[in-house]
Amino acid sequence: MPATMTPAATAPIPLVDLHAQFASIQSEIDEAIRDVIGRCAFIGGEPVAGFERDFADFCNVEHAVGASSGTTALHLALCALGIGPGDEVIAPAHTFIATVEAIAQCGARIVFADIDPQTYTLDPESVARCLTPRTRAILPVHIYGHMADMSGLRKIAGNCDHEVILIEDAAQAHGAERDGVRAGAGGRVGCFSFFPGKNLGACGDAGMVTTNDADLARRMRALANHGRQSKYEHDQMGYNYRLDALQAAILKVKLVHLDRWTKLRRSRAALYQDLLGHTAGITTPHVAEDARHVYHLYVIQVDNRDGLRNYLADRGISAGVHYPIPLHQQPALRRHGFDSAPLKITERIANRIISLPLYPEMTDEQVIRVADAVHRFVGGQ
Repeated sequence: MPATMTPAATAPIPLVDLHAQFASIQSEIDEAIRDVIGRCAFIGGEPVAGFERDFADFCNVEHAVGASSGTTALHLALCALGIGPGDEVIAPAHTFIATVEAIAQCGARIVFADIDPQTYTLDPESVARCLTPRTRAILPVHIYGHMADMSGLRKIAGNCDHEVILIEDAAQAHGAERDGVRAGAGGRVGCFSFFPGKNLGACGDAGMVTTNDADLARRMRALANHGRQSKYEHDQMGYNYRLDALQAAILKVKLVHLDRWTKLRRSRAALYQDLLGHTAGITTPHVAEDARHVYHLYVIQVDNRDGLRNYLADRGISAGVHYPIPLHQQPALRRHGFDSAPLKITERIANRIISLPLYPEMTDEQVIRVADAVHRFVGGQ
C-alpha cells in the first residue's frame, strides 16, 4: 500500500451498511427485544399498538394498521377497498414487482402508465391516457424516496365520472413530503415496507397501512387477523397478515431516530450533488420544487451503466441497479398473457440508472471516494 493511502481509503464501501446502524443503537434494540420476550407478548398487544400510534403520528394520519410485510400491506389495502375481478389499477412498471403482485392477487387487471423522466414516478399525463370506465384505482410509487405528483394524480382522478382511489406505495419514502403532505397521507391509503434495508427497517419483514378512514382501518385490521371481530367470531375470510410484536418493538425504537437518519441521508446526497451535479455525462437525482426527498437510494444516470458498476466493484465500491427489467417486460407477466404498449421513458431509464452507496453512517471521505471513481470512469479514466 502506498504511504499516502490509508486503510479507510481502500476499505470496501457497501451499498447499504446495516451493521453500522445496528451498532449505533444496539443497547436500545436489545432492551426492546428483552421486554417483549419477558412479557411473552409475541402477537399483537402494546408493542404493535404503540408502534401503530407512533407511526400514524409520524405520517400525520389518524390510523395505522400493522402488516407482516410491505407486500401484504398492499394486498390488505386493495382487498379492504373491495378491488377485484373486472377492476383496473394503474401503476408504474418502474418498481419492485410487489407493487403489481398485490393487484394480481386481488384478481384485478394491471394497467401500466409511463413515468416522469426526472423523478421516475408516475406521469399524470400518461395515467390520464390509461383511464377507462373500469379504472378503480391509481397506485403511484414514491420511488427512491421521492413522492409522486399526488396533486396531479388527484386532479386526474377527480375528473373521472366515477370514483378512482389513490393508493400510495410508500415503501421507499418514510418521511418524504410533497406539497406539504407527508407520504402515507396523500391518498386514501398509504402502504409501507419495513424491509431491513429501508430507511426505517425492521430485523425481518414488516409493513404498515396508513389512512384517515376509520371504517377502512377497521376492515383492514380485521382482514389482517383472519377476519376476526372477536377471538372466535369471524365476519369474513381473512389472512394472517399481522405485524410481529418483536418487529414492532424494534421499529418503535428506530422510529425515534428516523428524522436524524433522514437528515444524514440528505446531507450525503447534497455532497454527492456538489461533486457530481455539474459533470457532463452524469444525471443526478432531480428533486421537484415542492418535494422533500428522503433518498432511500441515490440514483444517477450514465451511458454505460454496467461498465460503471464493474469499474466501481473493482475498486471495492458496491453499487446497485433498481430496476433493470421493467415490470411489463418481466417473464412472470408475459407468461400470463400480459400485453402492454411500449413505455419509452421507463425502458430508457432502466438501461441507464445505477444506485450509488448511501446510508446515514456514510462518511464524507467515502462519498468523495465514490464520486471520484465515478468521475474517473465517466471522464475516460
